[in-house]
Amino acid sequence: MFLARLSPTRLVRDTRRVYAQAGRRLSEYRLLTYLAILGPGLIAANAGNDASGIATYSSTGAAFGYTLLWVFIPMTISLIVVQEMCVRMGVVTGQGLADLIREQFGVRWTAFIMLALLIANTGVIISEFVGIAQASELLGVPRYISLPITAGVVWWLVVKGSQKRVERVFLAMSLVFFTYVLSAFLAGPDWSAVGDGLVEPTFSIDTIYLFTVMALIGTTITPFMQVYVQSSVAEKGMDEDDLRLARADVIVGTVFACGIAAFIMISTAATLHQRGIFEVDSAATAAQSLAPIVGEYAKYLFAVGLFGAAMLAMGVLPLSTAYSISEALGFEKGLSRSFREAPIFLGVFTGLILVGCLVALIPGIPQIKLLLFTQCVNGVLLPIILAAVVKLSNNPEIMGGHRNSLFYNIAAWAITGTVSVLSVLLIGKTIVDMF
Repeated sequence: MFLARLSPTRLVRDTRRVYAQAGRRLSEYRLLTYLAILGPGLIAANAGNDASGIATYSSTGAAFGYTLLWVFIPMTISLIVVQEMCVRMGVVTGQGLADLIREQFGVRWTAFIMLALLIANTGVIISEFVGIAQASELLGVPRYISLPITAGVVWWLVVKGSQKRVERVFLAMSLVFFTYVLSAFLAGPDWSAVGDGLVEPTFSIDTIYLFTVMALIGTTITPFMQVYVQSSVAEKGMDEDDLRLARADVIVGTVFACGIAAFIMISTAATLHQRGIFEVDSAATAAQSLAPIVGEYAKYLFAVGLFGAAMLAMGVLPLSTAYSISEALGFEKGLSRSFREAPIFLGVFTGLILVGCLVALIPGIPQIKLLLFTQCVNGVLLPIILAAVVKLSNNPEIMGGHRNSLFYNIAAWAITGTVSVLSVLLIGKTIVDMF
């Protein structure tokens, strides 16, 4: 009787209102779910924009202007493909990358990979502390004050914090990268030239050009990022229902991180390159060089960005190393564990923080030579890690129906092959530079 009294128009209107309300609630639920899952992909990708990464992007912008911006498009796609495989393995298996490598490839390969990862990550961790020292000195704070304080803050955050707290702080640190966006706009670039650089690939057989492209790729896709993102996803306890949102986290994080890297290149291309300054040996030098061109404000923005970037990497790098060694040796791990529950995991993390801080306090530490050496080790390790990731993500025993499709395999092996060739060439160039 009640329905009979309702006019068809009113009934349709009420029905539409109910569906609209339900749609809004569903959208809010999806947003909250995404925010709960958000973290590993965004943090891992942004940790790649560390002190050495900023130095690489800055020097590329100074040397080549806008002409190498197109490289960020294939790099972004490649990093999304690699990170997605690691996230998918972490969600489906509930295990970290080192765990799966030990189970599937044996102890010898695991020991070799872990040793190389430990050496490379230790060197990069030291360089992050050097980056913090340079940034703090640009801001007027001596390294003998800034380094112990930042080391203590990062150690306390990880050792005394929980998984959620650590991720929230790391995500907050990622916001500091917006300073590079501001620096780029302050520099007043030619945006039409920026657009041309993004969509019009340029090629050259010049040795410096080729190795600059290799350095960009090697800086953007690194072994520690894959270890961290998979271990972090596994520790969060995501299930297959969360896979779609975990993939979204990877895509958002990678696009954001590569976008920030592009803005770093744009800011130095618009200032240093346009005025004939073609050589930058560190991120700190780039910040100092910007000052007379666009003012002290841009210099301080660049320095703040360098400080935040180095701090984020300083937390993620020791964590990825602690994850990998604990997984490889079968020890307890996790950010919510105490020293008594996970002594190896937290011991490795603490040891790397101490070593990095103490070595960076040594006056005249050769940062560039250190980075060349660690880049060489990473160049050896990266093809092995990528090949292991592709093989593991194709294993039907551990991945079931979530293994790679044919199209995905073609893309993944193409990326692995290209990066492997570039890594071998980069190793050769690095060895030549060292001698």
